[in-house]
Amino acid sequence: MKDYRLTIRLSAEMRRRLKNTAHRNGTRESEIVRGAVERQFAGEDQEMSAYERAKKAGLIGAVKGASRDLSTNPKYFDGFAGS
Repeated sequence: MKDYRLTIRLSAEMRRRLKNTAHRNGTRESEIVRGAVERQFAGEDQEMSAYERAKKAGLIGAVKGASRDLSTNPKYFDGFAGS
């Protein structure tokens, strides 16, 4: 896997805290930043509903020729699964 370099701007306070945290933990600043980005992504994934995940994956509206509101309009639910 190829790694990419990213340039970011931090306030003086954030830079100081990042540097101190890296020093305390005996790690590189880049590791701390990568970890923070990974946690952000994980949080976003956990906050998504099943509908949002399916929409993101391109699964919503995958039936060609069907009504656009097929999965959300109650009129289409009559007689389905005991409705």
